[in-house]
Amino acid sequence: MTATLNPWPTTRQGSTAHQVQTLQYLLLAHGHTVNVDGVFGSETGDAVRAVQRAKDLPDDGVVDAATWQALLIDVRPGMRGSAVRGLQEEFALDGADGIYGPKTEAAIRDLQTSIRDSGVPIEVDGVAGPRTWQAIVSGLRETAPLTRVA
Repeated sequence: MTATLNPWPTTRQGSTAHQVQTLQYLLLAHGHTVNVDGVFGSETGDAVRAVQRAKDLPDDGVVDAATWQALLIDVRPGMRGSAVRGLQEEFALDGADGIYGPKTEAAIRDLQTSIRDSGVPIEVDGVAGPRTWQAIVSGLRETAPLTRVA
C-alpha cells in the first residue's frame, strides 16, 4: 500500500474554508493587493484571475490544482513575508510575524515527519515545498489527510 495526500482543494468565490486565508497570503506574496479576511470575495477573485492570466491558466477565478501550484512559493528558514505568514497562520503559531524562525521550522518539520511516517515519501527538511503546501491546504490539520491505496 502507498499513502497519498488529499487532492488540492477547489476554492472559489464565496468560499470561507481555512485555505482562503492562506490563498490570500500567497496572493500578497505575489504582489497582489487583497484583504486577508478568509473570505473569497471579488477582490480575491480578481487577484486569482490576474495570476491565472499571468501563468497562462484558464482565467475563471477558480483555484484548482494548477492555480495552487502556480501560487506556491518554497518557504525555507530565514525567509520573511506573506507566504511565511500564511504558513504560520495555518499552524496557528503564536506571534505569526512572517519571519521563518525556529517555531515555524519545528512546525513544518513535525508535519513532514507525520506525512513521512504515514507512508508518503517526503523529505523532512523544514522547507515548505509543493507536497508540504498540498498537505496544509488540503486539510491535513482538520481531517485525516492520508489515504492508503493498494
